[in-house]
Amino acid sequence: KNIRNNFGFLNRTSDEGQSAPDKLFVQEGRKVFREVCPMVAELVAAHLQDNGINITDVRRFWLHQANLSMNHLIVKKLLGRDASVEEAPVILDTYGNTSSAGSVIAFHTYQDDLPQGALAVLSSFGAGYSIGSVILRKR
Repeated sequence: KNIRNNFGFLNRTSDEGQSAPDKLFVQEGRKVFREVCPMVAELVAAHLQDNGINITDVRRFWLHQANLSMNHLIVKKLLGRDASVEEAPVILDTYGNTSSAGSVIAFHTYQDDLPQGALAVLSSFGAGYSIGSVILRKR
């Protein structure tokens, strides 16, 4: 409902009408923001709980890098406070929105300083309200 493409990828093969509104991806950004942020926070919290990990034991959150406000809100919902840049690093200022690769780029860029045994969460989310997370422990 808030994200759709109207099957544009299936019927956008002829030259005429390629840019017609029914052929384009549509996203209700504010609605998606309001719905996705709590969904991601709930999924990550449940993932940690299912694995017997307290949120206070997580040293870093590498989140999907589409929107700085989303990342801040998600981590605030998880921690109950604003996160430091060390806890939730951002690569948007360097690379912009790199789609699903953003959380992996953030991981690659900001993991060397974690001590051995540190716990962290890498989470991505995207179109279709797909959300995934993985809990990592530094070796």
